[in-house]
Amino acid sequence: MINTATLAQVSKQQMAALLRFLAILGLALLVFAIVLLVFGKNPIEAYIAIFASTIGSSYGWSEVLVKVIPLVLCATAVLLPARIGLVNVGGEGQLYMGALLASWGALALSDVLPGFMGLPTIIILGFVGGGLWAAIPAVLRAMGWLNETISTLLLNYVAILWVDYFVFGPLRDPSSANFPQSEPFPDAFRLPFLGSTRIHFGLIIATVAVAALYFVLNRTRWGYEMRAIGGNPNASRRHGMPISRYIIVTMFIAGGLAGLAGMGETMAIQGRLRPGFSPDYGYIGFLISWLALHNPLGVVVMSFLLAIIALGGDTLQITQSMPFSSVNVLMSIILFIVLAKFSFGDIFKRFTKKEATS
Repeated sequence: MINTATLAQVSKQQMAALLRFLAILGLALLVFAIVLLVFGKNPIEAYIAIFASTIGSSYGWSEVLVKVIPLVLCATAVLLPARIGLVNVGGEGQLYMGALLASWGALALSDVLPGFMGLPTIIILGFVGGGLWAAIPAVLRAMGWLNETISTLLLNYVAILWVDYFVFGPLRDPSSANFPQSEPFPDAFRLPFLGSTRIHFGLIIATVAVAALYFVLNRTRWGYEMRAIGGNPNASRRHGMPISRYIIVTMFIAGGLAGLAGMGETMAIQGRLRPGFSPDYGYIGFLISWLALHNPLGVVVMSFLLAIIALGGDTLQITQSMPFSSVNVLMSIILFIVLAKFSFGDIFKRFTKKEATS
């Protein structure tokens, strides 16, 4: 029988988390409003224009969902390792490598595989591409050789250059003149669209990924052991938990989720492999996961909010005569507020603990 006190405690925690989300977002919007005022713009008009152009129409909603798909997948690539105390900053590189391996599969295997095998093949290749790229820093961390925060961040640049090499070289379409891009992908290897919108099959993949993570992290022994490792790795190691195995497997799955985001962008939206196809989805996903406090349901909410903000760049250009990069300023403000919250929170906890022991 479910304890009512436990349910009440869970609901209070969820309400507190929601209030934290709203407080962070509200403070960021207030700071950005001040920035707009400094430049002589009306913040109220700007915010109304942003939300009206996105969630004010069916087309706007569909475009928001198109943005939400890679953001959710990249955020879950940060969320999962965070549960065992790892910081995965490599979502961008894992996204690129997932797109690269899926693109190679679509171009190289189209004459070998039957048409009905196209969709599952590119999904598997996209997952494996991102997973293998994340496994490199995972092994380095498991062996105690290198911190995963540094290695995942630096591997982002390697992955982007690796994709550029293939797009400018082996996978380049000879009929595209001087424009670097791969040949068009066969229709059997393209992700199908849902209805007459640009929303594609990746939405179903992202939904399944979030639901699976929520179940595994909260309802299985694996999720319990991950929380134990993240809370106290030394105690977990003394109790016989395979820390190294968890690090490698968790990072592989996380990288695979980011790889699915890259696969979706190339196989549905782009139709080809192009350089620079990601507008920093991996980095924005990192911000989303921290905003959501590494909660799967919170990731969905924050992905919607940041997708609206990201799409608001065009609106600010048209209505307020501001550069598109203005939305990057707003996202940076949100990131600084999140980092300040955690930094000052840790300082406060240490200070109060020191006062109590003295």
